[in-house]
Amino acid sequence: MKRSALLLLASCLFFSCNNNKEEKPAPTDKTVKNDTITRPRPEKTTNNYVPVDLSPMDMSYYPADYPKLKMTKTPTVPPRARVIYSRPHLQGRQLFHDVLKYGEPWRLGANEATELDLYTDATIQGKKIPAGRYILYCIPGQETWTIILNSNIDSWGLQPDPASDIARYTVPVQQTSNAIEFFTMVFQMRTGGVDLLMAWENIEVRLPFSF
Repeated sequence: MKRSALLLLASCLFFSCNNNKEEKPAPTDKTVKNDTITRPRPEKTTNNYVPVDLSPMDMSYYPADYPKLKMTKTPTVPPRARVIYSRPHLQGRQLFHDVLKYGEPWRLGANEATELDLYTDATIQGKKIPAGRYILYCIPGQETWTIILNSNIDSWGLQPDPASDIARYTVPVQQTSNAIEFFTMVFQMRTGGVDLLMAWENIEVRLPFSF
């Protein structure tokens, strides 16, 4: 009799403990697990701090990839120049006249004015330019582009001020078989110097430098 009473009490305690345990919800596709926590999965992938820029900023050095060479201690020469610009893209548009117009000034990029940094004096189309910071813009034409070096640094967009122009250069337009979606600026070596290549859609122009 006593043994039956003990078995009955033990059974009641067992079922009571099981019923008091919390049931863990099964994970859904809106949860993310790691070793210690389960947290809600974000509903949207927006940036709450700044809008996402469709024209990302880019930077080209001469010599190419100088910062990487510096970190691996393999630079052959010190930095001579770099260009900082934002890269618009066509998004199904035609370069002329959906984006640019012949004879109208363009900032050679998007957002802030495109900047040319010269770490040392340079000669551009025979004209000596002191080391320093400048902005670049252009006036595109069908046969030639006018590239302008200007001192109005740290500016947004383009408000041409001829009084701040340092120099103007005329460079020929080259038609290519390329289809460049993003506007691109890059330094390329050539015999006796380096060219600043500017390319978009099937257009290339080159501004020659020597150091």
